[in-house]
Amino acid sequence: MTNPLLSLLAERGVLLADGATGTNLFNMGLMSGDAPEMWNTDQPEKIEQLYRSAVEAGSDLFLTNSFGANASRLRLHGAEKRAHELSRVAAEIAREVADTAGRKVIVAGSVGPTGEIMEPVGALSHALAVEMFHETADGLKAGGAEVGWLETISAPEEYRAAAEGFGLAGLDWVGTMSFDTAGRTMMGLTSSDMVKMVDDLGNPPLAFGANCGTGASDLLRTVLGFSAQSPSRPIIAKGNAGIPKYVDGHIHYDGTPALMADYAVMARACGAAIIGGCCGTMPEHLRAMRAALDTRVMDHPPALEEITDRLGAFSSANDGTEENAPRGRRTSRRRSAS
Repeated sequence: MTNPLLSLLAERGVLLADGATGTNLFNMGLMSGDAPEMWNTDQPEKIEQLYRSAVEAGSDLFLTNSFGANASRLRLHGAEKRAHELSRVAAEIAREVADTAGRKVIVAGSVGPTGEIMEPVGALSHALAVEMFHETADGLKAGGAEVGWLETISAPEEYRAAAEGFGLAGLDWVGTMSFDTAGRTMMGLTSSDMVKMVDDLGNPPLAFGANCGTGASDLLRTVLGFSAQSPSRPIIAKGNAGIPKYVDGHIHYDGTPALMADYAVMARACGAAIIGGCCGTMPEHLRAMRAALDTRVMDHPPALEEITDRLGAFSSANDGTEENAPRGRRTSRRRSAS
């Protein structure tokens, strides 16, 4: 049977995903250092509000509040045994919102990195990583998620472990990585490397792509790198709303709704079929992106100069694929600030 995500994509041609989870929850009162996933049970009305805000802004799919719902991350809050429960509840709230939306909306179960470095560089074994991803995926499936959504991954080893975890849970999935180190992931993967890795997986994703990273310009350059490989799967683009700036003790993203509207149209022209926002992306950005995708057309893949003219400068001189490009750094990954 065809997954509902692919069915809706075939019907619409391009899908608008949602925006930031963390940014929106911080605006609702979440404090730095708190686990957003705890709000699934402690303040479910706010999680429902988060989901509905994306649907009302025009999103065709939205992610559950379960990015850090794995035993490793929840251990920091003394809640490592609640990974399955918090994942399930995140999806249950989402299911209610999607089922009352008045149109078809996909519930995508967010799955972030474990926060640990895998062997042989780090201490996390492949088997334990698979077990953690399986637990989260199983909870999301039990709650009604139609697809798993792996995001902000840096290491190919962790991507492969997640693929196995989704397979054990029997949950279709998509997966994005974050290309935030001079065009590469933190662990050194390039856009072309990712396409090859996805093709070689025993349980490949329905779609793949990039999220977070630095700014929207860099993300589109990565998407062009995917498209150049003529991949057989739909490409996902979920870029940040501009560049983070520290203002009055808080992180703000400088991307305007108009900029994100330009980004959405250009992402589609670059080859992306599922387009959303990551850190800093609010409902007002999504509304502008929805209107732009529905009314504007770019009939050519934008040149790099066109991307920077509209969205701002790249953060590095190249896209990471050159032989002398900087390699990744082997450090632990922090929680995405989306």
